Amino acid sequence: MTFVTKILLQSGDRHALDSVVSNIRSIAERKGAELKGPHSDPPDHKRVPQYKSISGEENRQFKSWEYTVYTRKMEIVGHNEVARRVADLEFPQGVRVEVELEQIEGMGLA
Repeated sequence: MTFVTKILLQSGDRHALDSVVSNIRSIAERKGAELKGPHSDPPDHKRVPQYKSISGEENRQFKSWEYTVYTRKMEIVGHNEVARRVADLEFPQGVRVEVELEQIEGMGLA
């Protein structure tokens, strides 16, 4: 029975995100864990309207707030110690992290 740890990282600060990805990669390399990724999604450009009053009148707006969200996906196959260590890392403020654990059963005979 093998465990796959899926890691989703998102941030508006691409340099902070890439620094976290490099840190995870170096931890996996030092421990000899199988690491898949990082895989990058296209940047997601967001636009948020800002109203001058709480009534939300369309003609009374400030300039919309625009920002970009960068995403990286990684997987650690097996090697539970590395997955635990990565999940316990302190991530910079502004870097959102989701960790999902998936159990994969082998195709052996029972």
